Amino acid sequence: MHKFTIGIEEEFQILEGDSLKLRSQMSKILEGGKIFLKERIKEEMHQSVVEMGTNICENITEARDEISYLRQQIIELAAKEDLKVAAAGTHPFSHWSEQLITPDPRYDQLIAEMKDVARSNLIFGMHVHVCIPSREEGLQIMNIARYFLPHLYALSTNSPFWEGRETGFKSFRSKVFDKFPRTGIPPYFASVAEYDKFVEVLVKTNCIDNGKKIWWDIRLHPVYPTVEFRICDMMMTVDEVTCVAAIMQCIIAKLSKLHQKNQSFRSYRRILINENKWRAARWGIEAKLIDFGKEEEVPYETLINELLEFIDDVVDELGCRNEVNFVYQMLQQGSGADRQLRIFEKTKDLKQVMKYVVEETKKGL
Repeated sequence: MHKFTIGIEEEFQILEGDSLKLRSQMSKILEGGKIFLKERIKEEMHQSVVEMGTNICENITEARDEISYLRQQIIELAAKEDLKVAAAGTHPFSHWSEQLITPDPRYDQLIAEMKDVARSNLIFGMHVHVCIPSREEGLQIMNIARYFLPHLYALSTNSPFWEGRETGFKSFRSKVFDKFPRTGIPPYFASVAEYDKFVEVLVKTNCIDNGKKIWWDIRLHPVYPTVEFRICDMMMTVDEVTCVAAIMQCIIAKLSKLHQKNQSFRSYRRILINENKWRAARWGIEAKLIDFGKEEEVPYETLINELLEFIDDVVDELGCRNEVNFVYQMLQQGSGADRQLRIFEKTKDLKQVMKYVVEETKKGL
């Protein structure tokens, strides 16, 4: 059996210790972190964001250990500078216009091209790479896996506030990111040749200088032999991250298994999948999503249970039964957005919401 190795990237908020506002102090943390974390700690465009990425992990248990270790390290590095770390898709009350941009030709170029669309993109996500047997198979898997993106996205919703306002969305992060070009659910590609031609045309016409500037919710990675899931909000706890990452790994393994047997799962058009994505952003796990096979609305729980049933035969092969089963606890306790909103309802104070997020970020470490 092909090894569906996994890698996880998390984007953290760096906060002032007292006010819990975003603080452009990433460079101080990087200086200390680069010494022993090397490539696993990276700067982002805004100086109040730090990205942590695991090594290539053999399984979800290894990934959990890495995520826990990296979170512990970033929290300790921040504490030395009287800073705090938080895991959520947006900051509830900080303004993007007050954040400094990291000096780097790459980011200078992005801002020169996109102006305030780039500057205002102060959002935090989680990306998961799953190793694929080949690019050809990876593309076919990506085409089908698009259908499951809203299922995963609803679980991850963790950005209900933006610039001091309750937005009415469980994930406002995606609404901010929608302003960027080449985002959202990717189109269907019939072959790797067609996909490569598309990228080639964009490079040739100066739309992009490399394939990394295609920021879809799922993509065939331009450098690594992976399918990369990019749709999720940054989630609060290690348990939530490993649960969703394990489900992603299982989806890829299951679709690969079907591919090897010359079987498949129905592929749906992007315009239909987008309807479910919008519902997931608005209502999270409280959404009614559309079952396109039956052509009817169904409670989110029905569709997630169908997904769990679909991947069940690969869960034990991948050794991630405990992580996948955590989904039931997530349905019970609510997504990060649901929990943030409960704190706000109780306290009417966004600072209390941030205190909660900071504590949850450390949970189980």
